[in-house]
Amino acid sequence: MEGRRSVRRYERRAIPREVLQDVLSCATWAPSAHNRQPWRFCIVTGEESKRHLAREMGARWETDLRADGIAADVVESRVAISRRRMIGAAALVIASYCTDDLDEYPDERRKAAERTMAVQSVALACQNLLLAAHAHGLGACWMCAPLFAPDIVRSALDLPDNWQAQALITLGYPSEVRESSREPLEQRVIWRE
Repeated sequence: MEGRRSVRRYERRAIPREVLQDVLSCATWAPSAHNRQPWRFCIVTGEESKRHLAREMGARWETDLRADGIAADVVESRVAISRRRMIGAAALVIASYCTDDLDEYPDERRKAAERTMAVQSVALACQNLLLAAHAHGLGACWMCAPLFAPDIVRSALDLPDNWQAQALITLGYPSEVRESSREPLEQRVIWRE
């Protein structure tokens, strides 16, 4: 766990399908609320599919950044970096939850809690996926960009209407070494007895 890092640059080599299948299988062993296993994964390995998704998501982000008043050169640079990260990965994993797996409630409070549980379940599956990828010698980077453009992701990949995209994970054999640190545990924990 301590060796896993967010990797953003990859070698130009494919990931064997059996490795991808094992990584995804590990993801599905995460705990989930009500044991509903609401996660759904779309794996994108084709160059044109990656380019299409990167182009469509980039266009939405560019529109949003310009609306925020960000300088045009900064917008162009940020969007180009994001596109390169997606296109440069051997595989993209779009992690979603399926709305069919949620319990139905008549009130908004419990409906919101049910959606949150699905989101948390998918996040746990993503952590398993990231750790399994690392164990296979893969680099990975978790990106939450689909939350800002779920309609674009759904349309670009022709995903079912009942899939709610939560994350995009880039995967590949790393071409960079990254270092990281963590804040001291005592700054993040409160003990009560």
